[in-house]
Amino acid sequence: MPPTLASLVHHPALKLTVRADEDRLDVPVRWAHVSELADPVPYMEGGELLLVTALKLDAEDPEAMRRYVKRLVGAGVVGLGFAIGVNYEEIPKALVDAAEEEGLPLLEVPRRTPFLAISKAVSAAIAADQYRAVTAGFAAQRELTKQALTAGPEGVLSALAAQVDGWAALYDVSGTVVATAPEWAGRRAARLTAEVERLRERPAPASSVVGPPDNEDRVELHSLGTERRARAALAVGTAAALGTAERYALHSAIALLTLTTERSRSLHAAQQRLGAAVLRMLLAGEPDHARAVAGHLYGGLLDAPFRMIVAESVSSARAAADPAADPLGVLAEIVESAAARAGEAVLVVPEGEQLIALAADGGAAVAACGEYAAGVEAARSDAATAREPAGDEDEIVVGLSAPVGPIAAAAAYKQAEQALSVARRRGRVCVAHEQLASGSVLPLLADDAVKAFADGLLRPLYEHDATGRGDLVASLRAWLSRHGQWDAAAADLGVHRHTLRYRMRRVEEILGRSLDDPDARMELWLALKATSTE
Repeated sequence: MPPTLASLVHHPALKLTVRADEDRLDVPVRWAHVSELADPVPYMEGGELLLVTALKLDAEDPEAMRRYVKRLVGAGVVGLGFAIGVNYEEIPKALVDAAEEEGLPLLEVPRRTPFLAISKAVSAAIAADQYRAVTAGFAAQRELTKQALTAGPEGVLSALAAQVDGWAALYDVSGTVVATAPEWAGRRAARLTAEVERLRERPAPASSVVGPPDNEDRVELHSLGTERRARAALAVGTAAALGTAERYALHSAIALLTLTTERSRSLHAAQQRLGAAVLRMLLAGEPDHARAVAGHLYGGLLDAPFRMIVAESVSSARAAADPAADPLGVLAEIVESAAARAGEAVLVVPEGEQLIALAADGGAAVAACGEYAAGVEAARSDAATAREPAGDEDEIVVGLSAPVGPIAAAAAYKQAEQALSVARRRGRVCVAHEQLASGSVLPLLADDAVKAFADGLLRPLYEHDATGRGDLVASLRAWLSRHGQWDAAAADLGVHRHTLRYRMRRVEEILGRSLDDPDARMELWLALKATSTE
């Protein structure tokens, strides 16, 4: 620990005597400074033991001493050393009273003790404290390295918590707590999710300090990653600010956890290459070969129903300049993190501007994908309400297949592509294939190409009706809606059935199509529906 006034008083060679405020000698001394100025405050930084002989002080004037001592206390001076036998044979009572009044420790320095000896004693104690801190830091580094090699990130957290006499927590890229030490710190770490999210938005490496809420710990947050995007985050909670030795331990832990993260990324890249091979075999209709290549890494995924996720982004230009802005990368990490926490296998393969993933049906990865899409939908809605431009995260669209087995992987890919196309056309973030099957085909008629076809098909009828020579469009709609039943359709229109027959012959003549053809009737009905949605 650093030198204190008490350690200087007990130093056998200095022979110092306490003359005022003996109860405050445990305060640390940052330096010993000699000044005979009447006002040395402009040259103080705080934490000093000030040494004086009162050469330029009227030390017997009570009012002057009260002002002098008050200024010293305000500047953060922790003690005053007064040399006797130089200008005063003893410390004047005015100074003693002022020191007692302001709570400033006052030390009597005998004539045979030079100020230089006090300065050397302080300097030697500070150097010894720094040496102890460095030595302890190296010892902590060795222990943390040992734990990293033998126990992984969890061992590093445990060693770090012991070194700082507090707790430590590791967060994944989504801000979820993945490990804590000791275990009781899990609840405290979980309360910092919002702060971790804010830290993740800053380019790595970044750090922040969270003050002690409700008389709890002081927490330091540090992002982990060698690129601009943080791959993880570390939280360290302590009762007070970290000392030199604790700081050494923290920096060592950050370096080791970053290396672990980067090593995991290299393994992850190799895993993705293997996953791409498995995916190609599945899409080629070779599930047995895919199982053989997947082995234990993906084998469990192929033994149960899975869903195929196909995501696409049009913000790749900005993503290339700033990886943190890549929504496909964010989605991949969210899906993989959710699967890892749940102990699930998941296959994620980047393919150009697309991301393809296989995840267990009903599992955490599929749920995380849905939650991410819902969050983006909400952000888009809020931006539209506030009339603000949408962010890059709005550029992602996701299609989700129905649950399938390995033999139907190619069909699942087509389903996901179809759902992706519908999501893109409808302005949705995520669409599942089941939504297409259980919904109606009518919303698909809102497509611009379908409307253009409908307008072209029905234009001659609208032009005819505009001349006032009959209501062919309404008659056609009524006849088709009644499945060609003349009496019922004529009753709906309020005309005679012979009139309706005449109108339908005119429709056939104008369009050049026979209403006896079921394909023609289907196209006309869909065209009427498409124009009615405008």
